[in-house]
Amino acid sequence: MSTRPSRRTLISAVLATVSATVFSMLAGVGNPAAARQTAAPNAPSDVGIAATTFADEFNAPAGTPVDGSKWNMETGDNVNNHERQYYTTSTSNAVHDGQGNLVITARRENPGNYQCWYGRCEYTSARLNTSGKFTQTYGSFEARIKMSRGQGMWPAFWMLGTGGGWPDAGEIDVMENVGFEPNTVHGTIHGPGYSGAEGIGAGYSIGSPFADGFHTFRVEWSPNKIVWKVDGNVYQTRTPADLGGDRWVFDHPFFVILNLAVGGYWPGDPNGSTVFPNTLTIDYVRVTNDVNGGGGTGGQITGLGGKCVDVAGANPANGTPVQLYDCNGSAAQQWTVGSDGTIRALGKCLDVSGGSTADGALVQLYDCNGTGAQAWRVEAARDIANVAANKCLNAAGNSSANGTRLQIWTCTGAANQKWTVG
Repeated sequence: MSTRPSRRTLISAVLATVSATVFSMLAGVGNPAAARQTAAPNAPSDVGIAATTFADEFNAPAGTPVDGSKWNMETGDNVNNHERQYYTTSTSNAVHDGQGNLVITARRENPGNYQCWYGRCEYTSARLNTSGKFTQTYGSFEARIKMSRGQGMWPAFWMLGTGGGWPDAGEIDVMENVGFEPNTVHGTIHGPGYSGAEGIGAGYSIGSPFADGFHTFRVEWSPNKIVWKVDGNVYQTRTPADLGGDRWVFDHPFFVILNLAVGGYWPGDPNGSTVFPNTLTIDYVRVTNDVNGGGGTGGQITGLGGKCVDVAGANPANGTPVQLYDCNGSAAQQWTVGSDGTIRALGKCLDVSGGSTADGALVQLYDCNGTGAQAWRVEAARDIANVAANKCLNAAGNSSANGTRLQIWTCTGAANQKWTVG
């Protein structure tokens, strides 16, 4: 649970209507400059594929400043949290790196004789928000980020509600990290009666520092429900039942914020071990308008002979074969077609074995990891195509027998490549 006090209240945003854009697939893991796969812009509504309503892929040339059509650059200090930085609009604090990332840099400097609550400011950094440019009620909000590192560093990807002051308008922290917990991130909600140190949330830990590589942070927000994920793993769900009778305020537009703070009540101040400059690297920020937990359809996928796409033995282990089988309503046959391009069952993703793009590559269940092997496109013609391979999900041997393995194959329009979702 977050133990920090309140943030500064921001000016209420004006609701902006943002046209749906191309449906963006997840970037490959491990490479911040990995190529993005893009699906057709008119995904079929009958399978519930959601539209991307906001996206910044940060693909501008090196040295390019923040896109002012999407983001506001805040300036000033923050006395409420006793943070140490002064936020600037300078490219020395926020700039594209030319490798598909935005880099927010905290520096130990004061080039403009900036004054902070404690006197002459000691640090500069950057804070971006979409207030007045983009707001949305419900949907999936996701960013792929490589963390800052060190005592006193406090990066965050979060949202504030419009139409009222803090905390009545609400706050959703998708991700916060404090430098003294390098292996842990926090997700929290704040509202009237549960703000600041009383915010309601949870932490998620891994075996190595989040600064060692890129990780994907996501909330899936629907009426009376918010779900937090790290790298596709659900670690927290909040509903009005968690508020002890306090008011649920997550039913109106919110805007998005990215920042790297230095110091404050919660993280404490930097010390001699903290290295400057200190960077927070953002690969992308994406928002979709789905309200069903990352996808539209949850249900069976049926194919040749009316048989169902099935996880063999209902086994959630990595590498479990995906096959055709008599429809039986079990969890092994309940699939969610996600707005992020995934198709999921039993908490894992439909995956092409070994990331192969060859005809006959078998399909399996595997941990969701954002690679092209798990990026799928459901088409109006009832094809399910793997985006990386540009090949279709196929029942091997044109067989509808129980246990028939599923594979990818060059799209032919044959009956063994036709699927009905939901």
